[in-house]
Amino acid sequence: MSQLKLEPNFSDADAFYAALADIHRDRSPGESEQINARLILLLANQVGEQQILQQALDIAGRTTSEKRHDKR
Repeated sequence: MSQLKLEPNFSDADAFYAALADIHRDRSPGESEQINARLILLLANQVGEQQILQQALDIAGRTTSEKRHDKR
C-alpha cells in the first residue's frame, strides 16, 4: 500500500511559500478560495493514487483536538 509522505519533501519550501503568498496578495477571499481549489485539484492529479489522496484528506480533515490527541 502506498503511503503519504509526511516528512519534508520540498526542494525550496521558502520559495514555494513566497509564491503561494504572492498569488493570494490583493485577491478577494472568493478569488483565493478558487485559486486554492484549482491548486488542490492540480496537485491531486499529479499524485494520482486514490489511497494517498484519501490519506491526505483524512489527515487534513482532523480537527485541532484530534491532532493533539494523536500525539499523546
